[in-house]
Amino acid sequence: MKTLNIIIIIVSDTRTTATDKSGKKLKKLISTSGHNVVKKIIVPDNIYQIRHVVSMYIAHKNIDVIITSGGTGITGRDGTPEAVSILLDKKIEGFGEIFRSISYEKIKSSSIQTRALAGVANSKFIFVLPGSLDACTTAWDRIIKYQLDDRTKPCNLVMLMPRLKE
Repeated sequence: MKTLNIIIIIVSDTRTTATDKSGKKLKKLISTSGHNVVKKIIVPDNIYQIRHVVSMYIAHKNIDVIITSGGTGITGRDGTPEAVSILLDKKIEGFGEIFRSISYEKIKSSSIQTRALAGVANSKFIFVLPGSLDACTTAWDRIIKYQLDDRTKPCNLVMLMPRLKE
């Protein structure tokens, strides 16, 4: 399997390194899957700070994937989709659709409240996940880990990486 370099960005005004369960879980899931977590950071729930940090890693030559967690709801401070979507070269519409469909199995109509999304920017895959532990685990275990595994058939995102710069 091709090992990818992944950044985890936790978006929160209240979480600290000690209280960040979702980030810790994502780091463990990613590492267990054979990928390299380059860094896990916490960024305040501010559109411009989120955009700044994500942009920094979009420009970083040794990063393959950026995963954010938090700020995907519909309250006043939830701005991760707005911060990230403007940076995307292309959206992967199916990610949010499938994530909400899978979430519906567990949380029913409450799944409409997430604005999870994914896309590509500067040949890097970006996933914007809700902040809950369960949402992060669901997104990784049911979708992302398969798409970031070059052995997944009939196709996966890794096999597209060489063609992203075309």
